[in-house]
Amino acid sequence: MASSSSSMASLLPIIIISFLFLFSLSNAHSPVSFTIPVTKDAATHQYLTTLSYGTPLVPTKLVLDLGGSFLWLHCASRNTPSSSSLTTPHRSLQCFAAKTHKSPNSFLSAPVDQHHYQPCQVFPENSITGTIATEGELVEDLIALQSAESKTIHEHQSRFTCSPNSLLHGLAKGARGMVGLARSRSSLPSQVFDNFSTQRKLTLCLSSSKGVLLLGNVAYESEILKSLTFTPLVTSFPSLDYFINVSSVKINGKRLSLDASEFNEQEGGGGGALTLISSIVPYTTMQSSIYNSFKEAFLDAAMSMNMTRVASVAPFELCFGSSQVGSSVPVIELVLQSEMVKWSVHGRNSMVRVSDEVSCLGFLDGGLNPRNSIVIGGYQLEDVIVQFDLATSMVGFSSSLLTKNTKCSDFKFGSSIPAESI
Repeated sequence: MASSSSSMASLLPIIIISFLFLFSLSNAHSPVSFTIPVTKDAATHQYLTTLSYGTPLVPTKLVLDLGGSFLWLHCASRNTPSSSSLTTPHRSLQCFAAKTHKSPNSFLSAPVDQHHYQPCQVFPENSITGTIATEGELVEDLIALQSAESKTIHEHQSRFTCSPNSLLHGLAKGARGMVGLARSRSSLPSQVFDNFSTQRKLTLCLSSSKGVLLLGNVAYESEILKSLTFTPLVTSFPSLDYFINVSSVKINGKRLSLDASEFNEQEGGGGGALTLISSIVPYTTMQSSIYNSFKEAFLDAAMSMNMTRVASVAPFELCFGSSQVGSSVPVIELVLQSEMVKWSVHGRNSMVRVSDEVSCLGFLDGGLNPRNSIVIGGYQLEDVIVQFDLATSMVGFSSSLLTKNTKCSDFKFGSSIPAESI
C-alpha cells in the first residue's frame, strides 16, 4: 500500500505538467475575438453584416442595431430548412432570458397546456419602423463566426427569433432581419461571450464602405486602443441601449448657453443630457431647444471662418459652399464627465457632402419632446473606433482615424464562409 502511494506521489508532478500543457495547448487554439465585416447601404444609410447560420450554412444579410435586444430573422427565406434548428420550449430559462420589457406577452402569466408542447414566443421589433411583430418563435441553431486571430470558422449554438415576412418592411434591400447588439442576455454579443468565455468587449468601426464589428479582445490593435478616451455607460432602466451623459456642448471651444431644463434629465442622466449611441439613426439629433442653440453657435463660428452659407438641402438646415468646406470647419465637442473628457467631432464627421458644390451640417432637429435629448448617429461614428466594455460598463472612443491616415475600411478580413446561397 505504501509502495502504491509512493508511486502515485512520484507520478503527480508528471500528471500536473501534462495537464498544464494540454490546458495551455487548448487555450492556444481558443479564439480570443471574432471579426464580423460591416458594410453600409447607400440608399437607407443602414449598416449591414452577413451571418451564416443553420445546416447547411446559409449567408444571411442583416441590419446592425446597437440597441436591439436579440437577433431576429426571416427563417422562411432559406431555400432549404435547417436540419439543426431546435425550437425553444415555453417556460424554459432560455425563453425567460429572451423576454424583454417590450414583449407584450408575459413569461409568468401565459397559459400552460399540460398536454401540448408550447414553443417559446418572442415578438421581435423592427427598430427602423418601430413595428413589433405579432408572432415570433425562439429557436436555437448553429451560427458561424470567424476568429480574428486564426481566421478559422467557429460554429456555435445561438438563440434567435424567426420573424414573419411583414417585419422586413423598411430594411435595406436584401436584408432578412436585424442583429441586436444591446446589453441584454440574449443579444448576439452576450451569447458569444458566454459560449467562448472571451472578454466582454464589443468594438465597432463603422465606415461609408467597409467597416468591422469585433467581439472579444482586440490585442492586435492595442496601439490604437491605448489612445481611446473612456466614459461611463449610463443605465436608463428598463432600456438596454448604450447611453452616455453629455454635460455640455462646445463649438470651437465656446460653450453653448443652455438651461438645465433643456437637458432631458432622465433616470441615470447625471444632471446632463442622456445621450444615446445609435447605429440606426443616420445623423446625430438634438432636442429642438438644444439644436437651435447649437445651430446658431455653429453658424456664427462658420461665418467667422469665412464659410459661405447656401440654401438648405433636406433633411439638413445649415449648408455651405463645398469649395470653402475642408478640414478647417468649426470643431464640435460633447463634454462628458469633466472638461478633460470630450467627444470631438471634426470636419469629416460633422459635414455631409451632398453635391460637388454643397456640404451640410450633419446634425438634425430631433423634435420638442424626443425620447432622448441627444442621439449620436451613425455618420458621426464612421471611421471612429468605439469600444463597449460590458465588464466595466465603460465606452471608449478614438478621434477620427482619418487624422491618423487610416480608416475603418483598412481592417483586413479573412476568407468568406463557403455556404449555400439564399
